[in-house]
Amino acid sequence: MASYLAGRLASLLISLVVASIVIFLVIEVVPGDPAQFMLGLNAQPDTLAALRTQLGLDEPALIRYFTWIFGMLHGDFGISYTYRTPVSELVAQRIGVSAPLALLSLALTVIIGLPAGIIAAARRNSATDAAVMGATQLGIAVPNFWFAIMLVWIFAVILHWFPAGGFPGWNKGIWLGFKGLLLPSIALALPQAAILARVMRSSLLDTLGEDYIRTARAKGLPRAQALWKHAVRNALIPVLTIVGLQFSFLLAGGIIIENVFYLPGLGRLTFQGITQRDLITVKTVIMLLVFAVIFVNFLVEIAYVLVDPRLRRRA
Repeated sequence: MASYLAGRLASLLISLVVASIVIFLVIEVVPGDPAQFMLGLNAQPDTLAALRTQLGLDEPALIRYFTWIFGMLHGDFGISYTYRTPVSELVAQRIGVSAPLALLSLALTVIIGLPAGIIAAARRNSATDAAVMGATQLGIAVPNFWFAIMLVWIFAVILHWFPAGGFPGWNKGIWLGFKGLLLPSIALALPQAAILARVMRSSLLDTLGEDYIRTARAKGLPRAQALWKHAVRNALIPVLTIVGLQFSFLLAGGIIIENVFYLPGLGRLTFQGITQRDLITVKTVIMLLVFAVIFVNFLVEIAYVLVDPRLRRRA
């Protein structure tokens, strides 16, 4: 087990190094002169020279890369060119919106997706199964921003139950913050719940076809007990991987939804940084999101081994 953990940690570190190199090359090397890109074609030479000095562009690319990495390891993410504020402060403010949004979306995904997949598998080839699979196909095909627009139109514009956008802040109360995040969470969760339901159905059908399930049924075990006590528990093992990947997507992939609802999260900060050519903020936030995705996948792999004894023996 120790060697398996060491191997997973080594894989995590290698992934982070490769991701940091790619991000650095794409943002600071490939565009040519980052200062020229940030200020535009009509920038004055003295302004360009001052910005190059501020960003350390006079140094070789290799030195700039290691300076950036060591700075992040010490908590120094740089100063945002647009906001004139340390990027660490911007991230600390925005993570209070993006993290609860991702967690609430993941909870709704599991609450909707797992029961739907189990019901579809338990009633295979029935009208219920066809209805659930049709709904999941619709959920996969329709983009989440369309769900967001429909939710705003119905529950904010017509019914006036929820705000159409914005976030009041957690200092205004947990209930108001929850109301501000509920519609975006539903819009994010519906497509992911559709994917999870289909994966759960497929995994459960494979488990129901195993020999030990047929043997238990032949010995007189009721269908409900065979389904819930044996089949569902074993079918959840591969679903863990999907849930981990979905949380990574919900944390790092909410840019469109945050812009639809005007949420001050990391996704909106990234979008604003791109539109305003704030390469310092974009580079740092993307690296942090990549780290979050890789770390969550690492935790899922560890949980996968802990849940499945067969993998634990192999490890």
